[in-house]
Amino acid sequence: MKSKIIIVDEKDEVIGHKLRGTLDKEDIYQVSALWITNSKGEILLARRHHTKTHHPRKWGPAVAGTVDEGESYYDNIIKEAEEELGLRDIELELGPKRETNGEYHHFTQWYHLVIDKDINDFTIQEDEVEEIKWFSLGELENQLEVNPEEFLPKMKSYFELFKS
Repeated sequence: MKSKIIIVDEKDEVIGHKLRGTLDKEDIYQVSALWITNSKGEILLARRHHTKTHHPRKWGPAVAGTVDEGESYYDNIIKEAEEELGLRDIELELGPKRETNGEYHHFTQWYHLVIDKDINDFTIQEDEVEEIKWFSLGELENQLEVNPEEFLPKMKSYFELFKS
């Protein structure tokens, strides 16, 4: 059975729930996202699985998920980090919350994690994530300029949030 996702108003206050996959254009929902870096300043990104409805095969944040009924942003990101990358017992730093209103309308609560882990030590959820990669700051900046179509449409603005 499909889960229900939280529907919110323009102030990010819960106004209802809808079955996943049944949203209308005017519905606003919640997303949690995790920006992962290591002590070398590299950024971990994930390539979305080719079967994803939204932006298949695009590079995006290492972990992200739509908040389900009964979850908070924090509950959701902890669950997604374990499911998508096999991360457990992590301590997250609260990041900014941003509203996206374009093709999709949602609030994203960002979190940040610094972790030194070899790429092969992550356990990726293969039906969600095709691959993960550590990008150096320069490499990511360059790729966002040269190959923007390889990334989520808002990826450059996400990068700017955490660049400093």
